[in-house]
Amino acid sequence: MCKIVGRKQEIAELQALYDSKRSEFVAIYGRRRVGKTFLIREVFRDVMTFSHTGLSPVEKNKSNKTKDQLQNFYYSLIKHGLECGSCPQNWLEAFFMLEQLLDRLDNGTRQVVFIDELPWMDTARSGFVTALESFWNGWGASRDNLLFVVCGSATSWIVDNLINNKGGLYNRLTSQIKLSPFTLRECKDFYIANSIKMSDYDTVQAYMVLGGIPYYMNYFNRSLSLAQNIDKLFFCKNPKLFDEFDRLFGSLFINDTSCKKIIKFLSTRHYGYMRDEIAQKVGLANNGDLSNLLKALIASDFIEKYVPFGYSKRQEHYKLSDSFCWFWITFVDGYQGKDDDYWAHKINKPEFNSWKGIAFEEVCFNHVLQIKSALGISSVSSTQSAYVVSASESRPGMQLDMVIERADNVINICEMKFYKDKFIVDKAYDEVLKSRTSQMEEQYPKSNIHVTFVTTFGLKQNEYSGDFQSVITIDDLMK
Repeated sequence: MCKIVGRKQEIAELQALYDSKRSEFVAIYGRRRVGKTFLIREVFRDVMTFSHTGLSPVEKNKSNKTKDQLQNFYYSLIKHGLECGSCPQNWLEAFFMLEQLLDRLDNGTRQVVFIDELPWMDTARSGFVTALESFWNGWGASRDNLLFVVCGSATSWIVDNLINNKGGLYNRLTSQIKLSPFTLRECKDFYIANSIKMSDYDTVQAYMVLGGIPYYMNYFNRSLSLAQNIDKLFFCKNPKLFDEFDRLFGSLFINDTSCKKIIKFLSTRHYGYMRDEIAQKVGLANNGDLSNLLKALIASDFIEKYVPFGYSKRQEHYKLSDSFCWFWITFVDGYQGKDDDYWAHKINKPEFNSWKGIAFEEVCFNHVLQIKSALGISSVSSTQSAYVVSASESRPGMQLDMVIERADNVINICEMKFYKDKFIVDKAYDEVLKSRTSQMEEQYPKSNIHVTFVTTFGLKQNEYSGDFQSVITIDDLMK
């Protein structure tokens, strides 16, 4: 049996649902490759009554039809004990056959039914959602021993059709679990569990490339260095993840071309763009279709919507937040080289140094809870965002990596540096920090401005190291 790393809260919730004395309808969702299927199959490995996986639109070049999905479902029914008959002609018939199978297999114990990649089964004009509604409302909800678990990487479909359903499935889910990428701590535990030698510094670097996605991490060869592994995954002959970007979006979104255009455009500026800028630059109408695309990308954890510090609520920005996409667009997209050691040769080159700054900032944004904990403000309400001010006649321009605005009248301005040793604050950087602090104090005189430094190994003590109220290191991010 494979060992599950992390996911303690999710495992406990799934176990509680299994022990429940009532019928349960559970939706588990999250970014593709994040480990949803693995978690479910491991937790219920020995008690699964029926399982099925929808046909991928990628594998069938997006041409799969309802009849293909129905036939695939029929094969799963037969595999689990249904007496051979004829393939169902529609989803109402298919779910009725599932009811018959479960009735025949019912011995009074808990019945775990798992349908993986449920959104893929909802092909055009198939009536799938109506049939699912009939199955649950007309049969499943009345059982006292059914645990019905559905899963999907097309997160927006799960949200729209199950979580926020306004029809017959309204408020029918008894539980919903969103599975997020691993934290740095969970990544470290994963490497330890799989006997992969990885320093904390390299663990952060690996996160900057793979974004804490277990599926990608599982490809690491423990006999190779991190740089060698990255070359094997992306740049050598027949790399395993070279086309992952296209496969990822092709499997999640009907309009994957437009989604990829949005993602690539957002990668041109770290703090993102407003909606009208996206529409104009990507060449999309600023209408409901764009809204749906942005909502789908947010739901799948590729981008996030936020209001930059100091901006009005009407100035919502959209930014790329997925580390894997950042890396792929920066280095892999368009790569046609033949250097099997490309990444090893790229380290410490200007392009690498530029990327690692942005990539580390994104790691920090993904670990803001750990940052707040290190600051001792876990219980203090706060918001965090980037802060960018264009230069004007009255004041210089300024960009802050992260601003944490707290309910206790403190504003933390966070500087972030990914550095291989203790960082040295020199006179020039000291002057920049003092200028930024002074400008913030002038602009927000009613708040206390605290300067926080987030880096790998802390600061080297010198005459300027006292500029910061607090210093946060890898050790803090790993908690």
